[in-house]
Amino acid sequence: MTDTFRVGLIVPSSNVTMETEIPAMLNARPDHFGEEFTFHASRMRMRNVTQEELERMDDQSERSATLLSDAHCDVLAYACLIGIMAQGAGYHEESEAKLYERTVENDAEAPVVTSAGALVRAMDRLDAERVTLIAPYMEELTQTVINYFESSGVDVVDYETLECPDNLEVARLDQRNLLNIADDLETDESDALVLSSCVQMPSLASIQAAEDRFGLPVFSAATATTYEILHQLQLSTQVPGAGSLLDGVS
Repeated sequence: MTDTFRVGLIVPSSNVTMETEIPAMLNARPDHFGEEFTFHASRMRMRNVTQEELERMDDQSERSATLLSDAHCDVLAYACLIGIMAQGAGYHEESEAKLYERTVENDAEAPVVTSAGALVRAMDRLDAERVTLIAPYMEELTQTVINYFESSGVDVVDYETLECPDNLEVARLDQRNLLNIADDLETDESDALVLSSCVQMPSLASIQAAEDRFGLPVFSAATATTYEILHQLQLSTQVPGAGSLLDGVS
């Protein structure tokens, strides 16, 4: 017998990666789990990754949660890491709580995860107190990410920011360059490498290769979000070839 789960995706309007990488991971799970996933998106307007647009985008998130709950999704995932972090330290907890409340009010209770919260909790699960990260944002917003992590007790040892404000351009970045970028960063003193701190910047095909090269846990906003989706559905967190976070043991 196959169990079917509806996954609701709260997506920036210009995001084209979340709806490819997360389904790819969930659909790659072994057949013996007997699962099927369907994906349902609601979009929030955002084209350029700026503080102003991110604030306007986040204001639309509650409506998106309500719309998705009309479909009685089993879990909702808000996938714009910087959209959460730009609102201030710890905002992922507030966002997850208020979006969950929208589903309750609509008589369609469903757990809600955010990519920001997922990444913070992934570091805790992997005991990663010192990390190296790659981000596509402009320097000021990357500093926002660093400050957010540090407020959660995680020290950023080294980082690279790609200075790319156009969100569609972020989706076109070549993930094959990520390993070369990471080669130039300090990883020896890190507990983990965040290969992509943005669900729009592709990285899935490079996660396992980076983990093999650097010999430490490698994950991304997308792999962390996938872990949280599976965890909230009370399913095994095993996804082949997606790094040690998704080995089904972490």
